[in-house]
Amino acid sequence: MNLNKFSYSLVILAGLSLAACKDKPAANPAAAAPQAVPVTVEKVATSSASYFDEYPASVTPLNQIELRPQVNGFITGIHFKDGAKVRKGQLLYSIDQQMYEATYQQAVANLAVQEANMIKAQKDADRYHELDKNDAIAKQLVDNADAALAAAQKQVEAAKANIKAVQTNVRYTNITAPFDGTIGISNVKTGSPVSAGQTILNTVSTDDPIAVDIFIDQSQVYRFNKLYQEKNKTSDSTFQLTFGKEKYANPGVISVIDRAVDPATGTIRVRLDFPNRNHLLKPGMYGNLNVKATDANEYVIIPFKAVVEQLGSFFVFVVKEDNTVEQRKIKTGREIGGTIIIEDGLSAGETIVTQGVQKLREGSLIAPQEN
Repeated sequence: MNLNKFSYSLVILAGLSLAACKDKPAANPAAAAPQAVPVTVEKVATSSASYFDEYPASVTPLNQIELRPQVNGFITGIHFKDGAKVRKGQLLYSIDQQMYEATYQQAVANLAVQEANMIKAQKDADRYHELDKNDAIAKQLVDNADAALAAAQKQVEAAKANIKAVQTNVRYTNITAPFDGTIGISNVKTGSPVSAGQTILNTVSTDDPIAVDIFIDQSQVYRFNKLYQEKNKTSDSTFQLTFGKEKYANPGVISVIDRAVDPATGTIRVRLDFPNRNHLLKPGMYGNLNVKATDANEYVIIPFKAVVEQLGSFFVFVVKEDNTVEQRKIKTGREIGGTIIIEDGLSAGETIVTQGVQKLREGSLIAPQEN
């Protein structure tokens, strides 16, 4: 009886299993096939390399001078606006002239006295010489008269020299622009005391054109000398000045290469001139000078985005004839903008994946699209 029940249960289980198998959908053979990854590909070619070398650069005026007084006194006048353009000879500062004018008048009066003394000494000497002709005066008195005349003449010369010195001091009370340029913000106000040779009143500098200085390694001297000698042949894009992401619109030219290499650093200074009509460049600014270089040799150059880095090694995905990819190790060289030179691992004529590399692995099937 129990055996019959057990057999009956097996029949029921078998029926349920069969029903379950009928309800399960059949496997789709097409779903098991690998899906092609859509990517963009590009054929590898060779070309000459054109790139920019970057040098830290500082903006400096071609001419700059600190204005210092040459006499002591108090500022009585400021005759410009801070930051204004000034012309050579333009009056900038006035220093109190009263003391120097009084000294000048005193010097003029002293000259008049000395000239009067000289005239008297001349008359005495002439009279004594007339008497000496007739042997009517002692020789000693004649000699004394000549000595007095010579002394009077020297006193007149000294008085004239003193007047020139005092006149110079009077002129120094007016401080003028030494050349055309831009003046800064004044360091003194009207009424401020100033000391000769000590107080810095202001600074005047030229700003159009303006200079940009860089320091290059001694190994680059030959290259820059050649650029200097051929500066009339260089293109407008050879020297470009940048400040962060901002590019200065006007190109520059090499104006001078310093006389010698600094033995301590192995570098030499190169100065370039840049037009600055809009006065966007200010002395003391720091930026980068990009110097264009062209290498005539042929290199394999590919988009940088095609390169994959893994644990310090670099790879590209090379497309095979069956539209699968091979992950190939490469040796990279200089980056040039959005491209990079490949020194080893790739040959001209091969095809690589340039977009979509993140979705690939060794042997992936691709659906290529030409770039």
